[in-house]
Parts: sequence; structure tokens; C-alpha cells
Amino acid sequence: MEVIYRRCCGLDVHKQTVVACLWIWEGGRRRKEIRTFPTMTSDLLSLHDWLLAEGITHVAMESTGVYWKPIFNLLEASFTVLLVNAAHIKTVPGRKTDVKDCEWIADLLSHGLLRGSFIPPEPIRDLRDLTRYRKSLIDERVREVQRLQKFLESANIKLSSVAADVMGVSGRAMLEALLGGNTAPEALAELAKGRLRKKLPELRKALEGRFRPHHRFMISEVLIHLDFLDEAIERISKEVKSRIAPFSSKVERMDRVPGINQRVAEGVLSEIGVDMGCFPTHRHAASWTGLCPGNNESAGKRKSGKTRKGNQWLRRYLIEARWAAVRKRGTYLSALYYRFVVRRGKTKAIVAVAHALLVIIYHILKDQTPYHELGPDYFNKLNAAYLQRHHVKRLESLGFKVSLEPIAQAG
Repeated sequence: MEVIYRRCCGLDVHKQTVVACLWIWEGGRRRKEIRTFPTMTSDLLSLHDWLLAEGITHVAMESTGVYWKPIFNLLEASFTVLLVNAAHIKTVPGRKTDVKDCEWIADLLSHGLLRGSFIPPEPIRDLRDLTRYRKSLIDERVREVQRLQKFLESANIKLSSVAADVMGVSGRAMLEALLGGNTAPEALAELAKGRLRKKLPELRKALEGRFRPHHRFMISEVLIHLDFLDEAIERISKEVKSRIAPFSSKVERMDRVPGINQRVAEGVLSEIGVDMGCFPTHRHAASWTGLCPGNNESAGKRKSGKTRKGNQWLRRYLIEARWAAVRKRGTYLSALYYRFVVRRGKTKAIVAVAHALLVIIYHILKDQTPYHELGPDYFNKLNAAYLQRHHVKRLESLGFKVSLEPIAQAG
């Protein structure tokens, strides 16, 4: 087999050690050397210097948890580093050792059989850490609100059955009054504001419960935690805003797409980056995200293939944006959803709209062009002759004789 890289190294990465195998071809002969290094920074610098002294050009390692990150950060400036999916480089069963792993990785790398994962540049990686942590805090806040509702239910207070948002202005005022010792349903209901005041009779019934000191303590702890989470989310959002300032024009273009707001645009940009050169086409980006059907073909027959595992964080942002996009009527994305939902069901329609959003974002970032709305009648115009034949045939099947005349001629 042809040797592509003559001076390369395979790394088998663990939490406390990293096993390195040099694979050097000189004069038609292969030289192999294996060393084990601890993963402290000084030891990783020794690994870096050793590889540099040996003239290594390419390094490959498995994506093992988060343990690859410190090694990648130290080596990326001096070598071409490939982070490879572990499923792509399984070693021979029954011969599993750290030495065999690094040898196998080095052998595959030397023959050009490894494909590196997409690793964005450092500023985008830092931004990704912030947006992912913010998303985790938002998820935790949702869980905490659910705990709050559970404690209210145990106190026979049905506030969530009447108020859409228990943590809204009215709901928070009622909770503060409950913690202050005011349990009279009439007084609590009068704290409602805005449209919630139209539901005062229902509120009085919902706020009549059995609120004990135990519930007061538990709800006060939940509210303290919610306030802490709100402050943390706000701090991280400010940091994200400052870090994403160099890419503000790209965020603004994405923000014009139906369903995408500032927070979703920041999350998408942190996951996919700003340079679309790493994805030859939008199909590659969709495959990397996991928003396209999997391959499932046997005996020449194409079977149903579920979507593969991809970037779950980016997929979540796009699914979230999809819900907002569908609610906005009179748009191409809304028409796409309702076109799919009657034929393939809600689940596949959701994925189809998320895929369309990713394609739009890909071209916005690659071509530096603003979003152009195709309109809700895009699909009707796409094949007008087919629609005309379809509806005429339906009317004729009901016993009508149909003749069509363009409006311009009829006028």
C-alpha cells in the first residue's frame, strides 16, 4: 500500500498517560519507536519537543472524552493534528493494548486512511464552551421551574393550570406573597397583571391550597437557585456578546432568518464556525450535524434510514429555531413544514425544516449574502402545471366539467 505520510505519529490518549508511536519511512524501510508520557503540561511539552526533533509532520489520535483537548492545544501550532472518531479505527479484536492502538493509528495515518474530525479555531472553541455552558444552565433552570411546580402541586396550589408562566411577573409576585405569609386566595389573585386579570375567578380557586411551612422552605430554596441561575446566564450572555463581536455581521444576517434569534444565532455560530471551507457542500454540513437520512441499502433496495448521530448541540439549536419558524406564517419554512407534515408526519417534517435552516445558514456564511424569503407560494410556483392537472382531475372526479382561463385573458 502506498505511503502518504513518511514521518507521522499515532497517539493513544488516556487521562494520566499518552502512548506515542513514531512511524518513520526512510530509504524504503520503516522505523518504529514507542514512548509513554504522563499528561502533565511539562510532560506534554517533552512529547512536543520529541516529535519536533524527529521531524514529524502529521499526528493522529482518537477523540477520547475531553482528554484529547490539552494535547491538541499544545500540538496544533506545530503539526497537522487529526482528531479521529474512535469507531473508524477499531483495532483487531483480541489484540487490544495501548501499544497496539497507537501502532494501528500510526499505520493508518501513514497510508492516508484516516479522516480528521472538524475542529474549529481557538476563538470559536472558546465561544462554544460559553454557549454550551449557557445552554446547560438554561436546561437546569427549566428543571428547577418544574420542581417549583411540583412543590406547588403538593401544596394544592394550581397556579400553573391558570398562568402560562409561573415565573412571570404576576407569578413571581404571588410566590413572594406566599413566602411572606399571605395565603388568602383573594389577595394573591389581585397581584395578577395584564391579561392574567381576565382570569381572576379561576386564579382565586387555583390559589386556595394547603400551604405549610415545609412548602415555604422548599419554594424559597428553589427561588434562590433560580435567581442564581438567572444571574449566571446573564453574565455568560454578556461574555458571549463580547466574544462574538468580531462576527457580529454574520450573526445579524442569521438573525433575519425566520425562527432564528440572537441566542440561537450565537449557538449555531459557535458550533459550525464562520469558515464554511471545511464543508465542501451543504450536504456535508447536514451529514456532520446529523440532519440527513442514514444509508440503508441492501440487495439494490433503498430502505428507510434514520438520521445518524451528529453534532447534538447544533441539532438542538436548529430544532428550537424550527418551532419558531413554523409559527411564523407566510414564509417558505412554514410552507415547507405543512407540505411535509401531511405526507411524512410531524417528526420528519421537523427534521426537514431544521435541515432547510442549516442549508440557509450554510449559504449565508459561505456566500456572505443576506437571507432572501422565497414566500409561502414557492412550491405552488415550482410546479404550477402539475397542480393545475391535479385540481382539474379532482373536480372532474366529482362530476364537474372544468375549463381554465388565465385571469389576464378573462379580464
